Amino acid sequence: MRLALPLAPLAPTRGDWVARALMALGVLAIVAGLVLPLFVLGERAFLDRAGQWIGGGNFLAYVGNPALRIALWHSLWVSALATLIVVTLAFFAAWAVTRTAMPGRGLFRVVLFLPLLAPSLLAGLSLVYWFGAQGAAKGLLFGAPLYGAVGIVLGSCFWTLPHAFLILITAFANADGRVYEAARVLGASPFRVFRTVTLPSVRYGVVSAGFVVFTLVFTDFGVPKVIGGSYNMVATDIYKQVIGQQNFGMGAAISLMLLLPAVLSFFAERWASKRQDAGLGSRATRHVPAPGPWRDRCAAAYALLLSGLILAMIGMAFYASLVKYWPYDLSPTLAHYRFESVPGSGWRAFGNSLRLALYVACIGTACVFLWAYLTEKGRSLGALRGLFRFLVMLPLAIPGLVLGLGYVFFFNAPGNPLNALYGGMALLVLCTIVHFYSVAQLTAASAINQLDREFESASSMLRAPFWRLLGRVTLPVCLPAVLDVWFYLFVNAMTTVSAVIFLYSPDTMLASVAALNLDDSGETAGAAAMASLIVVACALVRLAHWAVSRYLLARMQRWRNP
Repeated sequence: MRLALPLAPLAPTRGDWVARALMALGVLAIVAGLVLPLFVLGERAFLDRAGQWIGGGNFLAYVGNPALRIALWHSLWVSALATLIVVTLAFFAAWAVTRTAMPGRGLFRVVLFLPLLAPSLLAGLSLVYWFGAQGAAKGLLFGAPLYGAVGIVLGSCFWTLPHAFLILITAFANADGRVYEAARVLGASPFRVFRTVTLPSVRYGVVSAGFVVFTLVFTDFGVPKVIGGSYNMVATDIYKQVIGQQNFGMGAAISLMLLLPAVLSFFAERWASKRQDAGLGSRATRHVPAPGPWRDRCAAAYALLLSGLILAMIGMAFYASLVKYWPYDLSPTLAHYRFESVPGSGWRAFGNSLRLALYVACIGTACVFLWAYLTEKGRSLGALRGLFRFLVMLPLAIPGLVLGLGYVFFFNAPGNPLNALYGGMALLVLCTIVHFYSVAQLTAASAINQLDREFESASSMLRAPFWRLLGRVTLPVCLPAVLDVWFYLFVNAMTTVSAVIFLYSPDTMLASVAALNLDDSGETAGAAAMASLIVVACALVRLAHWAVSRYLLARMQRWRNP
């Protein structure tokens, strides 16, 4: 009789100790780049202008100030209205792409994602040329003023539509084809199928999209700054308190007010996402819609209309930047691309944005995949793993304006050894990576988790360090996700405004900030030119991303398509 003796656990290798050290370093980096700035921000909310403790005085002053209370109501009202419009538009767009056989569905998806390549302020600039006092289609507003709630809602709908569409198209794609087949066999009408099958299957996706859009609009700074006029919003009030009145305590208090709806929406969206994911069984089949002439024609008409509106918004910004003097002299010119009123050089600001985007994309992608691998596949990491997972999800609930103001208070403190970073490119890189880290981490973790743990078991038995497995197996297999994370970080670094509005110096002026400053100085055409440059840069990088992806996948991942 033989007795099977349990194998003794392998002693920690040098690779295990390196993994623990790197995980501890990652936790420290998140604490320094996120937790401590937010802590200092919260502390500053209880101080007056002179830095003296006043308890809840700033909050009481906020509640007691009618103008500030009105700004809070404005933000809630505009966010709710924009959410209703955007979710409705995105719902039928996702339905048209996934539930009909209309032609041109791929092209429609591409057009819907174009606003992701533009800073949010581009929408405000285009609206001025369409519906402003000298607008090409000002009569369509029937006398309603553009500057204020109308403009903010229209501009917010433009730049948040892709976010809602992405969530809803994922929800629609998770449909079980067996249910639709059963409905067809039972003779259910198309409307009844839509009411009893389609709507219930995507309800949590609708809720998730609603919370995401509400949070994006409520915390946005670009559109209200450009087209808000005297219509105060919470995000613009923070800017006015900090930059205009130097009232940092009140700015910190309003930032915490801005943080509360974002945090609540974050947890509600996470709940809805989990419920949506749980709705698809293991035996589900893919739903392939059958052609329907009238349905497909209606879907195509809707897609054509929505695509036309998006292209009109982007096209107007380009057109306005290329004419001499709107609307009196429409002869072509490149004079607005000189950016003469930008301190230093407008092209230098554009170059700074390119540098920032490249630094963020390269450094961020390396950090994301290193720590995502350690989090998902690392051995013997204990509580560090759970702590890191919790901390890297926090940026999803932190508005960029709040994070940027926290960086001002933390890194600009004279006694902080990291004070030397303030005003430099390194701090902008750190803030941008932290701001957009969560989505990149989720993408990388999802790709890494698709690999079987047998790779790690074999590597452990061979006493091979984790970085060898990461470099030779994990990264080549996860190459599509690596490229997607790189592009995601690049585009967001190019288009971000709120996270960096408090952190730049004359030497590190960014293109998105320069566009805001040009608009403030009355050079709307120059602002449109700068925003157009951002779109062109992002579009070119997207084409390069597509080409490189196809080439590398064909050369390095032939096993996916044997």
